[in-house]
Amino acid sequence: MIILESKVDGLSPEALGRFVLRARRAVPLQAKVNILVTSRDELRRLNLRFRKKNKTTDVLSFPAESSSNGAGRGALAGEIAISADVAARNAAMLGHSPAMEVKILALHGILHLAGFDHERDNGEMARKEAHLRRRLGLPSSLTERFGWVNGKPPRSPGRSRLQTARRVG
Repeated sequence: MIILESKVDGLSPEALGRFVLRARRAVPLQAKVNILVTSRDELRRLNLRFRKKNKTTDVLSFPAESSSNGAGRGALAGEIAISADVAARNAAMLGHSPAMEVKILALHGILHLAGFDHERDNGEMARKEAHLRRRLGLPSSLTERFGWVNGKPPRSPGRSRLQTARRVG
């Protein structure tokens, strides 16, 4: 199920649904995925409630409790929440459309639902995401564009990892 609570220029629920199906097949992830595209305020509330982080973010993934990533076609892998506001801001900064940014974030979330974790996998998710981005015709992946290396955010001269990570989300 695709729910667009917040409008994204150039994106319909049907178009996002078709992309999600292509991305699931490419990962591969047989189980279904629900996606909510909503406001940055709602992402902040979800981030606080489920991750105890009182800040907005671009995408959150929620694996289904009974999910096994390759479960049958009727099974639910989980849900993904995407901030339309943050997607629009990132798209403007990176020079592509908000609709494309939502697709990049959806792919990132799908990889998390498939069991990938860029914070702990020594770059495995980043490599997979880069490969799938090219295969699906997307611009730079979420992990690529922020320079994650071995599951850690990049360091800027004179900045701590925490300060650098804050600019990512």
